[in-house]
Amino acid sequence: MSKYVINGGRKLNGQIDINGAKNSVLPLLAAALLTDEPVRIGNCPILTDVDNMIRIITSLGASVNRDGSYIEIKSAGLCAYEIPKRQAKELRSSVFLMGSILGRMKKAKVAYPGGCDIGLRPIDIHLKALSELNVKIVEKYGYINCDANMMKASNVFLDYPSVGATENIMLLSAISEGITIISNVAREPEIVELQNFLNSMGAKIEGAGSSCIKIEGVRKLKGTDYYAMPDRIVTGTIMMAVALCGGDVVLNYTNHTHIDAVISKLRKSGCNIIVESDKICIQSFTRLNSLGYVETGPYPGYPTDLQAPLAALASTADGTTILVENIFENRFKHLPELCKMGANIRVKDRIAFISGVKQLTGAEVIAMDLRGGASLVLAGLSASQLTVVHDIQHIERGYENLDKIFVALGADIIKIC
Repeated sequence: MSKYVINGGRKLNGQIDINGAKNSVLPLLAAALLTDEPVRIGNCPILTDVDNMIRIITSLGASVNRDGSYIEIKSAGLCAYEIPKRQAKELRSSVFLMGSILGRMKKAKVAYPGGCDIGLRPIDIHLKALSELNVKIVEKYGYINCDANMMKASNVFLDYPSVGATENIMLLSAISEGITIISNVAREPEIVELQNFLNSMGAKIEGAGSSCIKIEGVRKLKGTDYYAMPDRIVTGTIMMAVALCGGDVVLNYTNHTHIDAVISKLRKSGCNIIVESDKICIQSFTRLNSLGYVETGPYPGYPTDLQAPLAALASTADGTTILVENIFENRFKHLPELCKMGANIRVKDRIAFISGVKQLTGAEVIAMDLRGGASLVLAGLSASQLTVVHDIQHIERGYENLDKIFVALGADIIKIC
């Protein structure tokens, strides 16, 4: 297994370009199956999750060609509607394909998806929403069998503003007859991105970014050439690394409006942050203040994907930070690893009480999942002595060349395969 070896204690300085958002590109790849015309998506990160999605849609009969950050999908030959267990296990986001496969093929057979083990992440919300559109659903032997031949447009209310469920209904309804209105939807920037992408293909969707989305189904979608949005989670992670290690960094090709909750917390901790068009400048010169009380929640609340990096930041902040995880029940697996590095953390249920120490000490730690692994890299960058982060395949699911990013900013980190 690959690992990162980090000699911490160096400040971070310079400029870095933010790549495309994994959580945007994956549903866009799924949406590309809704047309038999070529679709070209730019600014796609080189990640194992993206590679896994490409393998899945290729197995369904689509042709995929990658040229650098551009991916071209031709799905005129789409001929299958089943996502096997082995492929679904590798990628949680394979669940997005349920809506697009149903929209195109009117049938879908999907194994229960996998991904990071950070909680149950039930797809009951997806299935309930689909059933409200008169999709017939049969769960059997670990597979979900869906039939949309009798699908009817309707008003759908989501019991929880699930990103995946919102995207699935958008994908299915985009090329289904009638008008579908989804209420209590997710409001994440990735939802707005999917709406913009589908509309560029000829869909008629409005309301993304609010609590209600209206979809007027069309008979056919066309091909498109689209450039994906910057990754707000990568942006936030790098900003926290600078806050933790100290330094002065400019992040290019990003969107500060997507991470207002993060910027607010970092400013409160003592960072100087300047936003300008598509750039964010962050400066950190002294020990940070505690972050007080932070709880994760659906957008525009504090993102659960940046809870783990925030825990690393709080570990050396002056005072006590109370961190509440409201989204996933198993998303504190990184905290015992931080404690190996000298962090002072007490956990009760979904609440972490983090009392900052002056400095962490390097140790051998294990990345248990994607975002938790990133938090250990941040901790190692700021720690004294050597830190070794094992099982970094989890990190590489969501961060492209994380070691090279930090080396460019002056860190001492190498990847050993």
